[in-house]
Amino acid sequence: MAETPENGREGNDFGAGLPAAEINAWFVREVLPLEGALRRLLRLGWRNESDISDMCQDVFVRTIEAARTRVPHPAKPFVLSVARNLLIDRLRRDQIVSIDAVADLEIFGFAADEPAPDRSAIARQELRRLQAALTKLPDRWRDAVVLRKVEGLSRREIAARLGLAEITVAQHLAFGIAALTDMFHREPEDVRGAP
Repeated sequence: MAETPENGREGNDFGAGLPAAEINAWFVREVLPLEGALRRLLRLGWRNESDISDMCQDVFVRTIEAARTRVPHPAKPFVLSVARNLLIDRLRRDQIVSIDAVADLEIFGFAADEPAPDRSAIARQELRRLQAALTKLPDRWRDAVVLRKVEGLSRREIAARLGLAEITVAQHLAFGIAALTDMFHREPEDVRGAP
């Protein structure tokens, strides 16, 4: 491609080697208006609201870094693709994967690896055992365990939601998890109450 005299850049190489001021102007003009759509997408795949702002900033940083090499055009599909990849990275790295998050990944068109039928049956049986064990816990212990292990809230967030001190939440979590562990290490007959 020949360089154009007006800007000194090749015609089809949009954004390559742009000065920082032009990249910043592009970012403000093209990317920042996408923040609402970006936040909605992140909420679909991530249930912990306190992480959304950080994740949004991570997407913005990755977008700016990519724009230093080549400004993506159009911006919207690129930004949403970066958000999708960030969600995948976070879900892989996170030890607690929300059932809702896994279900919502289907929105992005991911093909789920289907487990073998016997593994599905075992998983359903374990889930039923867990549900039964959770119902046997005292309410506060159950609430603390579910908020921590299922919803992924911090102890501070749980304390605020339940109106308890953090140390009390820590105790409820410890007792609840210990009780669940005891129930799961017993034989299945013991959990059902049969001799």
